[in-house]
Amino acid sequence: MNNFCKKRTDSFKYAFQGAATLFHETPNAIIHLIMAILGVLLGFIFSISATEWLAIIIVIGLVFALEAVNTSIESLADFVSKERNESIKKVKDLAAASVLIASMAALAIGILVFLPKIIELF
Repeated sequence: MNNFCKKRTDSFKYAFQGAATLFHETPNAIIHLIMAILGVLLGFIFSISATEWLAIIIVIGLVFALEAVNTSIESLADFVSKERNESIKKVKDLAAASVLIASMAALAIGILVFLPKIIELF
């Protein structure tokens, strides 16, 4: 049982180290973090509904998760081959596209949730 608990504790430690690496080494993750903070602040300012919070939280998590996967793929690809390789480029481009798609979905949800509330102010 002790070994089981240590392995679980270590797995969380490694995950937090990965999150720290993501924010220290990936400039786009900082942009995502700023936008996430903005979304959360606007959520509190406009007292959004539970359903709206769910949408906001899900897309924030999705963007960060895909940014971490994208960064992992890029790091591994760069480790495997420093030379230009069309197959590796394709994999890296597809991973980057996943972050772009999630970010566009997050933007669309942000617009759907917050734009009507902003328009009401005027």
